[in-house]
Amino acid sequence: MVPHSRPGAWPVGVPTSRLAGRVMEQALDGAQAAILGLPDDTGVRLNGGRPGAAQGPGAIRAALARYGAAEASLRWALTSDAGDVTPGDELELTHERVREAAGALHRRGITPVGVGGGHDLTFPFVRAAADSHGPVEVIYLDPHLDVRAERGSGMPFRALVESGAARGLHNQGFSAFVNTREHLAWFERAGGRINDLSPEGPWPPGPIAVSLDMDVIDQACAPGVSATNPCGWNPALACAWARAAGRHPGVVCFDLMELNPAHDPQGLTARLGAHLVLEFLAGLAERRP
Repeated sequence: MVPHSRPGAWPVGVPTSRLAGRVMEQALDGAQAAILGLPDDTGVRLNGGRPGAAQGPGAIRAALARYGAAEASLRWALTSDAGDVTPGDELELTHERVREAAGALHRRGITPVGVGGGHDLTFPFVRAAADSHGPVEVIYLDPHLDVRAERGSGMPFRALVESGAARGLHNQGFSAFVNTREHLAWFERAGGRINDLSPEGPWPPGPIAVSLDMDVIDQACAPGVSATNPCGWNPALACAWARAAGRHPGVVCFDLMELNPAHDPQGLTARLGAHLVLEFLAGLAERRP
């Protein structure tokens, strides 16, 4: 376990023949990656979004438990479960705890895989990466720029720049219909770039943090998010990005945010989210030494 965390909730009776069963048994020592649950949606509520993302980590684990692990055709990074960060009474306290928990994984040489949770939690999650690796390039897959000055789920990338943790922002999936002129102007002044990369690369040099907001995906495939996207990506494109992030040697952390089980009929979005986590882990296993 890591600081300020509690055990993650998995379904009972998951066999070790499945990847989830091995994740549950894998100790942190010796792991290449660790799932870190970020079960808080205070930031979503502050921004007027649909509550429910606090249940995202549990839904991801339940969905992961339904997947197999065909080792004959795929290798997976050795992955452990670092538990769920215990939210604080205030947003800032929760952020401090996320930063400390993710930082403990970086110090052990483990790649954190965050699952949440409001997108504001990406701020402390990526800040922990910068604590260990220096300022990072941030690639985020999201129709929103999320550069609000106000506290809430729309704040993470402005906060990362202003704290010095991010040296560059690369937004993929931008939608002009869900961003204000003022936010776009701030993003451009900060040197941010929109739709400048592809999964095939090349990507910026140096340490990289990748954040995938589930609402980048079309609402027909991902209805269970905090803010639905009526004209978003297809799942195959999101999967290509997740696999590329795992494979890229510069990526030091990955998170998947804004899954909202309260609005997810039959767990469709959670299953897609779990698939994206698996794509990242498969890519991580493909990295060259």
